[in-house]
Amino acid sequence: MTGGAAIHPQSYARTVFAALGGVVEIGAVNRTGTWDPAEASVGDFLAPRGEDIARIMAAVRTIGRFDDTVMAVSDELGYLREHPVTPEFLLLWSAGVAWDPGSSDDLAYLKDPRVVRRMCRMGADLQLARLLDALVTAGIAAGVAAMEGGILAAEIVRIACDLVEDAGRSTPEGVFRMWRVAELPDVLRPDSGAPESGKAGYRAFDAELERLLGPI
Repeated sequence: MTGGAAIHPQSYARTVFAALGGVVEIGAVNRTGTWDPAEASVGDFLAPRGEDIARIMAAVRTIGRFDDTVMAVSDELGYLREHPVTPEFLLLWSAGVAWDPGSSDDLAYLKDPRVVRRMCRMGADLQLARLLDALVTAGIAAGVAAMEGGILAAEIVRIACDLVEDAGRSTPEGVFRMWRVAELPDVLRPDSGAPESGKAGYRAFDAELERLLGPI
């Protein structure tokens, strides 16, 4: 959260739902056991997890104080309904760590199960940390108290770790620790541009999330 012009709530929602979309796609691929994106079905993956998704959506609505119009961003993005999962999107979710500069335009190597599994692991780490950051940022922007927002964010992260299911690699405590080292320093440094009220909000969320997702 930086100074300057006000940011529309839809922008916060878009960031939340994009990270959640990454979690869902990666979870669907992990569940194949073959790490073949062509075998992943987001619809089949989400069908028995409707209650979990409903809990996430309710918590997102509350933490961001989002109305129906803002929540409709999820439908616009389309990550929570059936759609193809492609190696190119897994590359995006994993920030391009598997990109081979010598591959030219041939992306066939991205279909190698070993590469897909690597992208899923990196993508799970990155998108879970980004999801937590997006939730905290939305909560601070909405003026939600850290105690309330921390409980909501922690609930979402716990469910998201179950969704991504990568043989126990992703844990709520681990997501919190990644978020703390990857996001907080840039926000809290003296020249970050974040208002002092925003910095205070991040510190308060950090303390509450440590209490909820510890021990640290």
